[in-house]
Amino acid sequence: MANTLQSKKRARQGEARAAVNKARRSRIRTYLRKVEEALASGDQAAAAEALRGAQPELMRGVTKGVMHKNTASRKMSRLAARVKALGA
Repeated sequence: MANTLQSKKRARQGEARAAVNKARRSRIRTYLRKVEEALASGDQAAAAEALRGAQPELMRGVTKGVMHKNTASRKMSRLAARVKALGA
């Protein structure tokens, strides 16, 4: 348990950051789910549009420290490949 004023404040700040990060991560997952649903429906135009919406959210998550850069790049690459394959 935090005893000093400084450690109590840091504990409060940590809880606040965790809440922000949780919301941001949830938002990213929602955008990714939209892409997955569009892919499942077989509509390439909708999937491409959803992918264009998801890309900035993923990269924002990287800049905010919610996810690693390579993780976001890997997800984008795999989704883009699936959208492209849908058209072929």
